This record gives sequence, C-alpha cells and structure tokens, in this order.
Amino acid sequence: MEKSRRSSVHRTLGGGAVADVILWRKWTLSAAFLVGSTALWFLFERAGYNLLSFISNVLLLLIVILFFWAKSASILNRPLPPLPNLEISEEASVKAADELRVWVNYALSIAHDIAIGGNWRVFLKVATLLWVISYIGSFFNSLTLIYIGVLVSLSLPVLYEKYQNPIDDKLSVAYNIARIQYEKIDSLVLQKIPLASKKEKKTE
Repeated sequence: MEKSRRSSVHRTLGGGAVADVILWRKWTLSAAFLVGSTALWFLFERAGYNLLSFISNVLLLLIVILFFWAKSASILNRPLPPLPNLEISEEASVKAADELRVWVNYALSIAHDIAIGGNWRVFLKVATLLWVISYIGSFFNSLTLIYIGVLVSLSLPVLYEKYQNPIDDKLSVAYNIARIQYEKIDSLVLQKIPLASKKEKKTE
C-alpha cells in the first residue's frame, strides 16, 4: 500500500526525471538544483548582480573555455570537447507546441466566456484569482516569487508523499468547509446574477 501511494505521487508528477528531482529520488540532482537556485537568488537579490551581465559573463567564460579547449586539442592530439548535438528535434518542438496550444486554448475559452458569453461567475472567479496573485506579488519581486516556488516544489511534494494519509484527511475537511461556504455564496450572490441566455446570444 505504501509503495502504491508513493508510485501514485510519482506518477502524478509525470513519472520522469523531473518527478525524481522533486521527490528527492535522485538527491544529488535535487541538492544541486536547490543549491544552484539559492546561489542565483543570492547573487541577483542580495548581491545586486545584474541578470544580463551574469548571462553574458557565463556565456563568455563558456565560449573561451571551449575555444581554447578545441585549439589545444588539435595541437596536442587530444579529444575535442564532448558537446552534444546542439539542436532541437522536430519531435520535441511539436510536443512543446501541442502542450502550449492546450493551455492557450484553455485561456482563450475562459476569455471568451467572460467577454462574449457574459459569464459573471467565471468573471468573478478569474478576477478574484488575479487580485490574489497581484496582492501576493506586491510583497515580493518576481525573482523571489520564483525562488519561493522552487522551495515549495522541492519540499511540499516530498512531505505529501511521506505523510499522505493525514494530509488527505485534513484537506478533505478543509475542502468540505470551503465547499459549504462556496455554496452559500453561490446561492446568495452568484445565482442571482443574470446570465445571458442562448436566445439573446443568437439575436445579438
């Protein structure tokens, strides 16, 4: 049972290398990702390092190393730098485009319901969500928010995998409370908001 629960969490996260890193199955990569993210956050947020200058300096250092490595290899009859084939495959680009298309179509369908359909319920939900994001973002800058997201992604999933049963019980109670409150708001406010009927849409 314990193994099936763990495998279900791993499968939910995609079941690949990313899931292994998030769940600390490959702790060396997870630790390296955490240390690297912390170092980058410290450089840009605390030390005041500029992102453009950092990228330029890293690329410059990489190009210099590879250039002199290749030159010395030809002179000393040593192997060239072990670089992979630096190109994006058509399969990877098509897969990424398909994933992006799904999310874009979903966002456009929500925008259509708000702008054309006049769906007040969707409008209020989206407006509330955007307001919450804006309110949270007012306390942090974008880099700190990304770093917090990294910390959360490397901590919450592995804690949930370890303590899934008690967490599910607490979430179930919280969900029932939130559902009851939403039903009250829905009956008192949202259901009283007039929605555009299909006949009105056709005549328009």
